[in-house]
Amino acid sequence: MFFDPMYFAFVLPALLLAFYAQLKVRGAYNRWLQVANARGLTGLDTARSLLSSNQLADVTVEGIPGQLTDHYDPRSKTLRLSQGVANSRSVASLAIVAHEVGHAVQDAQAYAPLKFRGAIVPAIQVSSYIGPLLFFIGLLMRSQQLAWLGVIFFGGTVVFSFITLPVELNASARAIAMLRNDGLVTNSEEEGGARSVLNAAALTYIAALAQTLLTLLYYIFLLTGSSRRR
Repeated sequence: MFFDPMYFAFVLPALLLAFYAQLKVRGAYNRWLQVANARGLTGLDTARSLLSSNQLADVTVEGIPGQLTDHYDPRSKTLRLSQGVANSRSVASLAIVAHEVGHAVQDAQAYAPLKFRGAIVPAIQVSSYIGPLLFFIGLLMRSQQLAWLGVIFFGGTVVFSFITLPVELNASARAIAMLRNDGLVTNSEEEGGARSVLNAAALTYIAALAQTLLTLLYYIFLLTGSSRRR
């Protein structure tokens, strides 16, 4: 609606962190994609092995287009793997598949943060769009009530980011434990490589949380500033 340099003053640290996180993810993924795991397991082999050892026979495995698009869908109990991960015998594939199986285990165990995140997704899809819209319309119309309503709606996205972080960190912790306990990583180098991939991915969620939080603070700054100028 308008350009405000102050916005970048608020969110620049988060944007830089997001850029750095993407570099780390690509770097870790590309490096460990070139390192074959000692057992010669493909991502698909890993998925089947881990699903079996965790007694998740109700989870199906499907392919999905794209790169690093792998995810677990709790609504349909489906683990979706990109072709590059499913067919690769790399350490990176072990880490990515184990992380997604970690989400499947969370789902099977009714892990509370995952359940809560899933429950608020429909509301967040609306509030993430409506919040900024109401906020800026409120500012333009000089309606404090409407602008604050926008802040409240957008606050839902911050809550979502806060909940997402422990869900993802927990899935990664489960992934490393499963790979080690099931003997899918056979030495410290492989485990370290898997950790490198998962730690890089965790940075992206930290960056997302930082960006939504700083954006919320920017909205509050604008709103309280306009109040003081009256």
